[in-house]
Amino acid sequence: MSTAATHFDATPTLTAGAVAVARPVPEAPALGIKGRVARSVLSRIVRKVDVGLSLPSGERFGPSDPRLPQLRVLDEEAFFGRLGDSPMIGLGEAYMAGEWTTADGTDLADALAPFAASLTDLIPKSFYRLRHVVLPRLLSSEQNTRDGSRHNIHRHYDLSNEMFAEFLDPTMSYSCALFDGLDPAPVLADHEEAQLRKIDAVLDAAGVRAGSRVLEIGTGWGSLAIRAAERGATVTTITISAQQAELARDRIEAAGMTDRVSVELCDYRDVQGEYDAVVSVEMIEAVGEEFWPTYFGKIDEVLAPGGRAAIQAILLEHERFLATRNTYGWIHKYIFPGGLLPSTQAIEEVLARHTGLRLVEERYIGLHYAHTLRLWRERFNARWDHVQALGFDETFRRMWEFYLAYCEAGFRTGYLDDAILTMSR
Repeated sequence: MSTAATHFDATPTLTAGAVAVARPVPEAPALGIKGRVARSVLSRIVRKVDVGLSLPSGERFGPSDPRLPQLRVLDEEAFFGRLGDSPMIGLGEAYMAGEWTTADGTDLADALAPFAASLTDLIPKSFYRLRHVVLPRLLSSEQNTRDGSRHNIHRHYDLSNEMFAEFLDPTMSYSCALFDGLDPAPVLADHEEAQLRKIDAVLDAAGVRAGSRVLEIGTGWGSLAIRAAERGATVTTITISAQQAELARDRIEAAGMTDRVSVELCDYRDVQGEYDAVVSVEMIEAVGEEFWPTYFGKIDEVLAPGGRAAIQAILLEHERFLATRNTYGWIHKYIFPGGLLPSTQAIEEVLARHTGLRLVEERYIGLHYAHTLRLWRERFNARWDHVQALGFDETFRRMWEFYLAYCEAGFRTGYLDDAILTMSR
């Protein structure tokens, strides 16, 4: 099937979401001893990366070469007070509060990438062993129970369908795209076809064809379900996001696929039936480590003999996963509460201990995610006037800009990865 066969038009059927602004940024702590220590530590860190930093006093840390990324601290006391109080949260909060920014000509992801590339070397292993002395622990995994999961998903995915439509491509795919090539860098005109190419790659990995009974865990806004139905499959797609379910049903109806696709508000733990293929795109990140055996056990339970499952997952290297698995950071507080990124090894260990499934194919596409995020951020910034008109404030803009650039830097440098993982018995 040609990846350009279908064009999804989200605009006519958008439904209003529960418009929300960013969580209020707490007042910056006083500079104090911890803030002065953070100032000293950052001055040493910046010397090791190709990023310059200037203070309101005129003092500079790191290189001043204008060809290198340059950061500007606008409120020195608040900036270092936040870093000293919470290194994993303070940097993002300070950006949301407008206490630092990039210099003219410096892209935010370009400024963050050198830190992401060197993070393992910049932070000594002794810090990770003692991290809970200075960092808050990850909230209890009980937040990923049925009730907790609904709350977490509501906080992010139910922000507003219109808001997501402003920066996503016409397929409304909120996951890594698969571009035909990365050199030259993809442009916005490439984005829709790249998302359809990725959807087809997931369906191919799961062996979806005419007559297949497909379970999708995590509906999104319905693009994968529609694509599978176009192949002649019958699809049950489940979500716990009321806003996504409403728009997905509208889009499925507009595509003429209501006889082949059923959208159900259902937790993955409650799924029943038997399916020839199970697919799940970037949903495992919201499951929580305690519930991975339940998640993969459910896939194993409902997968018919001879069936295949394909999940798309954001991943960490295993050592990074072990080092950060119980750490509570800015992403957890402001973007994805309850989120936890697995490693491929962690997934393999859960499969071996709790299921009859095994990984049979791995396709890594992390660099494609860096470009996906870049295109999202470009469009979000270009469409900010439209997003603002929906009721979102300047703090939300800076929060979303930092989130997209922060993640782009992680994928660009290999700190994060993304893969389509295929499983069978």
